[in-house]
Amino acid sequence: MLDDTNVLKQRDPSNALGVAAEQWKQVEFDAAVVDGDYDKRPITKVVVAGMGGSALAALLAKAWLEQTLTIPFEVVREYDLPAYVDTSTLVIASSYSGNTEETVGALAEAQQRGAQVGVLAAGGTLVEVAEQQNIARVVVPAGLQPRMAVLFNLKALVTLLAHFEVVDGSLVDELSRYGQWLKDESAKWLPEVTTDKNEAKQWALMATGKTGVFYGGRITGPVAYKWKISWNENAKNVSMWNIYPETNHNEFIGWSSHPVDKPFAVFDLRSSFEHPRILKRFDVSDRLLSGLRPKSIPINLAGDSVLAQMLWGSILADFVSIYLAILNGVDPTPVNLIESFKAEMAK
Repeated sequence: MLDDTNVLKQRDPSNALGVAAEQWKQVEFDAAVVDGDYDKRPITKVVVAGMGGSALAALLAKAWLEQTLTIPFEVVREYDLPAYVDTSTLVIASSYSGNTEETVGALAEAQQRGAQVGVLAAGGTLVEVAEQQNIARVVVPAGLQPRMAVLFNLKALVTLLAHFEVVDGSLVDELSRYGQWLKDESAKWLPEVTTDKNEAKQWALMATGKTGVFYGGRITGPVAYKWKISWNENAKNVSMWNIYPETNHNEFIGWSSHPVDKPFAVFDLRSSFEHPRILKRFDVSDRLLSGLRPKSIPINLAGDSVLAQMLWGSILADFVSIYLAILNGVDPTPVNLIESFKAEMAK
């Protein structure tokens, strides 16, 4: 089925596969900071307020920068900001649509507390407020589903962090340099590459009719979360994710009862840059759970750096989940139930 061009076109009418194939261009996006009242005040902590795919870029950035950042960096995915947010805090409001109610509220609260603020959006209320109040902002290209614009958001976020002198501007260039490599890697997963040579299609077939379970470590945790999001919104499947070592302290034992033949597809997202003890946990966990859960499917992230592996794994997540959507007989692009929910909340 996945090698049948007619089936792919019929089940992917909005060309989600084409969008995935061009995600490499997002790291080459020229993310320019517009305006911005920045008084060079000392910034002692960073908060990124966002939800879903808009928060995901911040989680990726945090994992990437964690070993070099010397100030706290937190991602807030709710209505209220932490009590510690004050005049020495940088709060970046991140919403692809620009209308996410939790994020719009967080920006207003940050301003009330006198925090330094920035905005990342494709339009909507956030951009309107930023224009009216001269708030530093990066406006990303519109027209995509937020989950498919994560690398736009990541490029914009790092650019804003550099603007506020939280990180070195060279990190923006580091993102850009992976564009051509990601294009070449993505070519391996394109629809015209047959299943026998296309691992994205193979992994989708392994997961058909099952609930996806994604495990990562410190580095690959956000990538595992990206796989969960893509599974939910592209394939319209329930899925779960967790990270090591925390998994071994609770969820691990949950696999030990009930029928062995559980309807799950377990994926281990591994990075060669991960802590060696975490890599050992992947292996020991799979061995001790042999016969108690389906054997895990290891996905060794490709790339010569932590950043490269995160980018590679994020794009792969969309390819695999879009192929799974096609196998499920669902259109991977729209998220009608989420839109209906937002409409009900707006009443």
